[in-house]
Amino acid sequence: MASHSAEGPSPEIRQERFERSVAISLHLWQSLTIAVQNNWGGPDSSDKRDWLAGVIVDLFPSFVDLAAASAASATTTANAPAQRSTQKLPEEPIAEDIEETLLQVMFDEFEANVDDQSEAEVADRIMKCRAQCAEGNFSLVEELVARWEDTRGKKVVAQAAADPDQDTDWESGSDDDDDDNDDDDVNMDDAPALVSVPKEKPKPEIDEDGFETVSRRKR
Repeated sequence: MASHSAEGPSPEIRQERFERSVAISLHLWQSLTIAVQNNWGGPDSSDKRDWLAGVIVDLFPSFVDLAAASAASATTTANAPAQRSTQKLPEEPIAEDIEETLLQVMFDEFEANVDDQSEAEVADRIMKCRAQCAEGNFSLVEELVARWEDTRGKKVVAQAAADPDQDTDWESGSDDDDDDNDDDDVNMDDAPALVSVPKEKPKPEIDEDGFETVSRRKR
């Protein structure tokens, strides 16, 4: 990751822009938008989307913490160059970590399986925003904000398929009966292969270390 420059944006600004990029990326994720619109996560589905944004952000070390740790490390080196600093900067997650988190939350909180691999696109976008924000470059964040502004007040109307192998009917339009949620809805071109899953979840797979693994369709 590029180190913070005193002449560039502050760590606080970089962190704020990155957090904004994560939130907007989730609002632009059509699979999650459909789940929120249809209350697959219950009446607080919108709040769960906001919570998911926080979960994703917390996977990354804060730019503020990174700057503080870097400054502390530099001070230690200057005062005791012969000693090795024991302070270690937090590790950055990889795209697959984000993908697995997105899939797990969609299944656990919205009882939905995402089979179109759109989570990979969301994760890739978040990783690119992270890299740009680390350099003090917010062009992609601004692009996402513009896209979000263009799609505000629009929604995706989806009919969930009873059979996972059955095609799902999609159409875009406005819904006068759902004005309260218009600001949270997004209209995008390609429909995801997304279906609501049964209430009973399949038996979790436990790895050799005793942790539950994320069920994913082979690519």
